[in-house]
Amino acid sequence: MKRCTILVLICVVTPWMFAQDKALKAGQTAAESWLALVDNADYAASYDQAASVFKSAVTKADWQQKITAARGPLGKMLSRKVKFAQYTTSLPGAPDGQYVVLQYDTSFENKKSAVETVTPMLDKDGQWRVSGYFVR
Repeated sequence: MKRCTILVLICVVTPWMFAQDKALKAGQTAAESWLALVDNADYAASYDQAASVFKSAVTKADWQQKITAARGPLGKMLSRKVKFAQYTTSLPGAPDGQYVVLQYDTSFENKKSAVETVTPMLDKDGQWRVSGYFVR
């Protein structure tokens, strides 16, 4: 006689998990909208759409200079795919809040393999906005 084992998995979705999933989606939407501005070299608009924490750390003129230096040599963005996404309420050197850390595998005209890290946060006015950007 054969013996069968039945495994039953019960998945419980808590309100916290629902909120976390909602934050991940909202953060990714904000990041990709913001990245579209950067991809189009509309750096002034990307600054205007950034989180208040971002704006308190860098002036508009400094941002435009830094992002031009960082993104200009890379050329046109060819493709971008989410590599990593995580919700968190604390980041080193940042005030406690609601953050989504996103990493994208990105290909540019002059750099075929890059990683972009974009960190949207829930801003003071209840809107998700980018608070940090890094490309390597």
